[in-house]
Amino acid sequence: MSRNVVQDYFDAFNAGDVEAMLACLSTDVEHHVNEGQIRVGKVKFGEFCAHMNHCYDETLTDMVILVSEDGTRAAAEYVVNGTYKATDGELPAARGQSYRLPAGSFFTLKDGQITRVTTYYNLSDWLRQVA
Repeated sequence: MSRNVVQDYFDAFNAGDVEAMLACLSTDVEHHVNEGQIRVGKVKFGEFCAHMNHCYDETLTDMVILVSEDGTRAAAEYVVNGTYKATDGELPAARGQSYRLPAGSFFTLKDGQITRVTTYYNLSDWLRQVA
């Protein structure tokens, strides 16, 4: 069950289906992002997804998912294959640059839902690729 909710979350991400991603999350999900503030709740997570979908077109490949024996934690390693489509705040100007970036996510799981998502990637590597 735990592995399934994480797989469903990533399948929804790759399909661009934010509603299906949100269905995998608890109401009070904590979203920890690389170089950012913690967002709490599905509403904030949905707003983040809308922003990301506006600025980036991404597909995750080479996915490996690991789940703890008790099913309360999971981790995933993958490659982000993306296109930078719209300038994101103070970041460099978007010109349709492509990037390929190793990344990872960590999850806390409870009652068949994701209660925490923590995502890491190398921002310096991304900046170098889109410069």
